[in-house]
Amino acid sequence: MSIVRFTLYYLLFSLVLAVIAYFLPSAFPGVVVLAKKFWVVFGFLAGITFIAYIVADLGIKRNPEVGIMAIMGSIALKMIFSMAFVLIYSLNSKEKGMVFVLNFFSLYLLFSFFEIYCLLRNLRHQNK
Repeated sequence: MSIVRFTLYYLLFSLVLAVIAYFLPSAFPGVVVLAKKFWVVFGFLAGITFIAYIVADLGIKRNPEVGIMAIMGSIALKMIFSMAFVLIYSLNSKEKGMVFVLNFFSLYLLFSFFEIYCLLRNLRHQNK
């Protein structure tokens, strides 16, 4: 999958997630569903996932034999930056922790699943 094609799919996936997140509070009135700075978290995870995919894709294209190591390295970097983000956000925020935790990890997992699916799809095409 080319970078341009991934970018189009990724923007569509991010748009679908954003629309769902936008309408989620109206589906559950009276319940705090999103953290106060949800869109900051969304933007951070969307950006870091895109960067991690680009890094992994460049690693796979540069040396296909170590493609899995490039994928694992990009995922590890994404996790380290995400943990730093959670630490900084938690120190600067005075809101309920459980809402933020659910928001963060649901987005983290959704973006990670999409990234890994696309990367493994690239590896599948190289093995043929």
